[in-house]
Amino acid sequence: MSDKRQKNQLVLAFLEEKRSEAPRASVEGTESLTAKRQPESPAIGESLMEAVCERENCKQALKRVRANKGSPGMDGMTVHELPGFLQQHWPVIREQLLSGTYKPQPVRLVEIPKPDGGVRKLGIPTVLDRFTQQAVLQVLQKRWDRTFSEHSYGFRPGRSAHQAVEAAQ
Repeated sequence: MSDKRQKNQLVLAFLEEKRSEAPRASVEGTESLTAKRQPESPAIGESLMEAVCERENCKQALKRVRANKGSPGMDGMTVHELPGFLQQHWPVIREQLLSGTYKPQPVRLVEIPKPDGGVRKLGIPTVLDRFTQQAVLQVLQKRWDRTFSEHSYGFRPGRSAHQAVEAAQ
């Protein structure tokens, strides 16, 4: 390490300031002097579970779960059996969701062999839990995705890791 770099680090590390006060921001700083009062969450004051349980949202969630297919969970129910199950049990499930008493079922554990040896453990939720998760995702994504940075790529619709790398390059 050169002497010049070492001196700079010492100067930065030991700037003289009064010990009892927080450092003062310079006038030409980048932060505003007064905070703007806004709700922290776009969900404040909204009835999210009612939106989750709305008919159109549930129809879309069912369509997505059926299109994704997937194996049955612990209960053995397939995606083809889900619509009939929901017709019969939806009032009870809806009430559990709205009251906060809905409990997801245990996840079925499957071991998938890795090409280089060993196994990767995969948890498979029941189709009812996948349906519920999809319904919640759709509501939250509509409300939160618009608040994310244009440069945010992780787990967002229509975006991929390849696009993130391309944007960074």
